[in-house]
Amino acid sequence: MIGPILTIVVPCYNEEEVLPETSKQLSAVLTHLIDDYLISRDSKILFVDDGSKDRTWAFIEKEMAKNPFVKGIKLARNAGHQNALLAGLETAAAQSDCVVSIDADLQDDVQVIRTFVEKYRDGFDVVYGVRDKRETDTFFKRTTAEGFYRFMNKIGIHLIPNHADFRLMSKRALDELFKYKETNLFLRGLIPLVGFPSTKVFYDRKERFAGESKYPLKKMLAFAFDGITSFSITPIRFVTMIGFLAVIISALAGGYAIFQELAGHTESGWTSLIISIWFVGGLQLLAVGIIGEYIGKIYREVKRRPRYAIEVDAFSNQKQDAFMVGK
Repeated sequence: MIGPILTIVVPCYNEEEVLPETSKQLSAVLTHLIDDYLISRDSKILFVDDGSKDRTWAFIEKEMAKNPFVKGIKLARNAGHQNALLAGLETAAAQSDCVVSIDADLQDDVQVIRTFVEKYRDGFDVVYGVRDKRETDTFFKRTTAEGFYRFMNKIGIHLIPNHADFRLMSKRALDELFKYKETNLFLRGLIPLVGFPSTKVFYDRKERFAGESKYPLKKMLAFAFDGITSFSITPIRFVTMIGFLAVIISALAGGYAIFQELAGHTESGWTSLIISIWFVGGLQLLAVGIIGEYIGKIYREVKRRPRYAIEVDAFSNQKQDAFMVGK
């Protein structure tokens, strides 16, 4: 029995400090899985350089020369984490039976990959790595993350709570994922839509091994907003509700003003008038901004620009054997 060909996809952006240890740990994982006949000897690690400005690609080239497990692709520019991850998945899927995606920072437990493969062999097409605890996060990050998942669920976007991009996907699940052609990419929301049998594997997340986080607060907020606006029109409906509510309040206020006028109780109302103008103006700007965000996404979608460009592909020239196992 020949095990499945596994490729571990690792998107990288300015990760030269952590990559030596990442390569070492992932290579050890593949070696143990091969020795235990759980995966094919053709299994690989695919590093995706997302237009790094440091020596990330130089390290990948050096590692490819000495480590038979390591392959790499270099994007022509920085395409963003989600697009870089998709580039790795699309490249790896052509010659793999299953693909694991993991960030380069080693915060995800690489030993859990063994459990992913075992679940895959049990018949699951998607295996989600889910954080058991968030003790390594700050109080602010922990509470905002939990609030984000609750909010997404309430507006009809069903995500896997405490799951990032650490997962295994089978080839048929990947092929189905690639049918989704949107430019505004939010993989955490797309993959549950794919369907197929799935399961969760819980693990404890670690501290970042080296280097700095590539997701500061500004990027995290932008990522969350992209996820919301890519999958739900609830914010626009909310703006509509606010508009109706403002009309009702205005009608009541107008009726009250007319009554006061008829009763002869009118007084100068400069303060209330200015407050009302600023309040309504703020609502209008908020509404225009939210609608503009959706129009911007439509603008990006209709142009159908490529989501990434590969400058160097050191993976696709391999030849792989077919996966043969009773599933």
